Order: sequence, then structure tokens, then C-alpha cells
Amino acid sequence: MRPFATPPLSVHYNPRIQIAAFCSLGEGFPLARRWPAIDLVAASRLTHAHTHHTWCSGDGSSAAIIIMSLQPASAARRACVAAIATTTIDEEGANVKGPSMLLFSGGTAFNGVVEELKKFTTRVAHVLPVSDDGGSTAEIVRVLGGPAVGDIRSRCLRLSSESSVEALAVKRLLGHRLSLEEHKAKTEWYEIVEGDHELWRNVSGPYRETIRAFLVHFQSQILRHSRARFRFANGSIGNFFFAGARIFFQSLDAAIFLYSRVSHIPIDSLVLPAICTNDRLTLGCELKNGMVIRGQNEISHPMPKDAALGQTQAVNKVMQASPPLPSPIKRIFYMSSEGTNLLHEVFPVVNSTVLEQLIQVDAVVYGIGSLYTSICPSLVPCGVGEAIAIRSCPKILILNTTHDRETAGMTASGFVVSICDALNRKYCNDPCLSLQHKPSAYVSVMLVPAGGEIPVDMETLTGMGINHVVTVGTVEEERLGRIYKPKALIAALQCVTTNYHSHDLDDNGLTC
Repeated sequence: MRPFATPPLSVHYNPRIQIAAFCSLGEGFPLARRWPAIDLVAASRLTHAHTHHTWCSGDGSSAAIIIMSLQPASAARRACVAAIATTTIDEEGANVKGPSMLLFSGGTAFNGVVEELKKFTTRVAHVLPVSDDGGSTAEIVRVLGGPAVGDIRSRCLRLSSESSVEALAVKRLLGHRLSLEEHKAKTEWYEIVEGDHELWRNVSGPYRETIRAFLVHFQSQILRHSRARFRFANGSIGNFFFAGARIFFQSLDAAIFLYSRVSHIPIDSLVLPAICTNDRLTLGCELKNGMVIRGQNEISHPMPKDAALGQTQAVNKVMQASPPLPSPIKRIFYMSSEGTNLLHEVFPVVNSTVLEQLIQVDAVVYGIGSLYTSICPSLVPCGVGEAIAIRSCPKILILNTTHDRETAGMTASGFVVSICDALNRKYCNDPCLSLQHKPSAYVSVMLVPAGGEIPVDMETLTGMGINHVVTVGTVEEERLGRIYKPKALIAALQCVTTNYHSHDLDDNGLTC
């Protein structure tokens, strides 16, 4: 890494940058004085990857400067951060390969096949919900507000590079969780934020200070809300970094961009929040008996509070670990943060980048995961159904291998109906927002697990216009139960995206 002595006057954009940084707890930043001709880019402008400036040198390398100042209102906030892009272009993402696809999924279930997916294509837009209210995310939202970043962080972590010792060290640091015991967790957190923890080994100075600067900012925000008594137990360092960056930039997009560059995510892979907001989002669920449940955790895997510890127990998504729902789910919707019933339904705006990707990708994929709390929250915003319905590309639903609390007793066609209803916004309180598209407008191919728990009712699927069903190999795991074989699942995706518009189709479906 070679920092520039002086950048040329001409300025243009180059998207392939990696961020390095320097952090100072002093009153000023001498580099800015050495480069008086540099335009300072306001942090509020860094809402997308194209809003900052990049300088190119004669040898083809590039650098960018972003000066970010935190006003020294207190000792904890006295920080001056300068992020400078390295002079080397990220070659890992330079070789674009494979078809482009947009993947709707949650932050857990699909993670097991992300590594295999990267071998097939890195041109994937991962769309994830920001309504999770459990685990480490819940504590951040409770004290600092804002959207839930747990699923976003989880997918970014899986996409992170492992191509060097430093990349592995950064991934290990941002993937680390603190102790389950509050006292030990807080002690460990202070070691990390002060830069003394063993996790910083093999993380070079520029990357160390970039990451640490935003962990320091997160800590400053916690101190400002000291009455809320933030609980560090089981906290995710990646979540803390995300929260610090989002609050600093006042932009979730900017925080994702920063994380992507720091962790060397392939340049053509996108991690997109379904809804780009700085506000807290609350998920609501209407059951068929009219009952309303508030909060993602309460819907999918409610856990009792431990009064002695004052914190939620570790999340357990195994179906048998939670009591069954009193009635099947009718629909998922968003509600105001203080809402309790259907009168408090709200209609957040979909992330515009999601719509941009939907009109140009080669395939749309509904991934494995909790149907109503991981997949449907990304489908119900206005504009998503319209964008998918007009496409003629393959629209692939990957059926879960087992039932969970949300889908107990459902068949494969029931999954299709639920996705169709979400995209059509069938039960929306505002009738003018509803669509009338048939299931085949949203799902054209199904990938189903061999030996799966969910019945595949072919006759009903055929009646819906879904004729292409591909069976994919699975394996029985002691801890997870039956899961897809990652290589088999990605091979099936490759087959579908390659052959969908070819003659390798027959009346019985795809010949994969």
C-alpha cells in the first residue's frame, strides 16, 4: 500500500477501491494540512459508492480521500478520521463471471451455500430484511434505535475475502462475539476498542484504525445513552462496527459500502437492505384467526426473558423449541415502532437499488430461510411485485427442507401462494396498492429437496402454471437436520439459469 504524496488536480470516479484509514484522538489531522488542495467530502454525501472522489496516478493505481470530523464535545468523541483508499485496485472482484441474479434471503439459512455460490458467480445482489429484533441486534436497536443490521452483517461476513492473512484476520475480528457473561463481555470489549486484544493481530495499521475508529464512535454513542445501560453480552463486533458507521454517516448504504471495502467483498457482489432507512422497522404478523403478533422474534422463535440476567436467551430457531402458532399466518406487514394492531400499519419505501437490479438481472431467486420473517419482508414493499412480474427471466423458489414454526403443515404450493400474496400485497389495508398477478408471474421454477419434510404437491403446482420442478440432493446433519448439499444446490441453480431459455426443457420440467 503506497499513499500518495500529492493527488493530481483532475478528479474522476473509480469504483474499485479499498479503504485504509488513520485515526487520531488529537485535535487535528496533519495530512489535511499537507494536502490543502483536496476537497473535503462531507460524510453526509457518502450515501452511495459513487458519491466520493477518487484520484488516479500515472501507473494506473488509485486513491481517494474522505475527511470525517467528529466534533470534540467530549473526550470519548474527540476523534478525527481520514479514510484513504489504497493505491491498489481490488483484483479479486475484477474477473466478473457467471450470470447475474438477485437473491431474496435471510441472514442465516442461505449462508451455508454462499461460499459455493461464489464459485459459480459473484454477480449477485443479496437482498436482506432489516427488521430482525433478536440477539445482539435487538440490544443495539433498544439503546440506539435504527434498523436491524444483523442479517446484513451476517451475509457480508460470509462474502468477505479469505485471500490473505490480513483478510482472514479482519474476518475473524468482525465475526467475533463477546462472552455470554456480561462482566467478561464488557472487559473483552474494552480490550478490543482500545486496540489491545489478540484479535487485532495481523490487521495492519490502516485497516486497524479504520475499523477501530467506528468502534470508538459506537462506544461514544453508548456513553451518550448511558441511562439505557447497554448490555454487551453475546455482542457481535461486526454489528457494533456497522452501527457505528451507520450512525456516523447517517446512512445504512454508506455503512455497507465501508464494510464491503474493509472486508474485501467482491466488487460485483451487492448486499442490499430491502428498505434503506435510518429508522427502526417493526414487523407485524396477522394470523388467520385475526390475532396480531408484533416483532420478528415473537413471530418466528419467541424466547422467554430471564429476569435475573435481564436479557433474552440465545436464539433457537428449531421448530420444537417454540410453541406452535395459535393459527396459520395470513400475512406479514410493517407497523409503527409503537404500534400494536392493524391500524398501525405503515408502508416503507423499497430500496431503489433493489428495483434497479430487478429489471436487469438474469434470474430472481427466493432463497431458503424463514418464509414469513426472512423472505416476505423484502417482498411486500410497493414496487417489488411490479418489477418481478414483468420479467421473463427464471424466477426460482428454493423450497425449505423442513417446516418451522411459521410454516407448520404447509405444502410446496402453500409456499408459492404465500410469496404470491406478499408480492401482490393481497391483504394490504390500502386496496389500491394490491396487485392481481398469478403465481406463475412470480415463480417459474422450483428447486425441492430430496427427502424433504414439506410435501411437493405437483398437481396443484401444475395448476398454478409452475411446471418446472427440480429435485436437489440433501444430506442429514446432526445439528441442523436435513440440509441441501451446497454443491448440488448451486449446480441446480446453474442448470436452471443456463437452460431456462434453451431447448433443454420438456413437458415435465427442466432436464438438469
